[in-house]
Amino acid sequence: MFEVTVEAGFSSGHYLRNYHGKCENPHGHNYRVLVTLAGAELDEAGLLLDFKLLKTLLRPVVDYLDHRMINDLSPFTELNPSAENLARYFFEETSRALLEKTGGRVHVKDCTIFETDTSFARYYE
Repeated sequence: MFEVTVEAGFSSGHYLRNYHGKCENPHGHNYRVLVTLAGAELDEAGLLLDFKLLKTLLRPVVDYLDHRMINDLSPFTELNPSAENLARYFFEETSRALLEKTGGRVHVKDCTIFETDTSFARYYE
């Protein structure tokens, strides 16, 4: 099995619903997201997936959230914008785009969202 990982960053605001503490108030983070892909077969160039292509697939998801109040964006108008839910959101959105490009040869292994340098959440299936 092969794996590749890319990292992207974005800055956004959010607040947590049904939470009692500082995070129930609007605040911001400089998020980092790591997306790891996995697959058993390399392409004709000897790559699982070109890093540039993965970054291109990730860019619309990052741009959607960057410098926005996440709570105002679908699906986070209903879904709490916790790090855990953001990790799942990146997983699902990247998986959808990747399936179109690779036909299933490569899949998203996991997505990790850092809210701070020392705190992160990871989602995988």
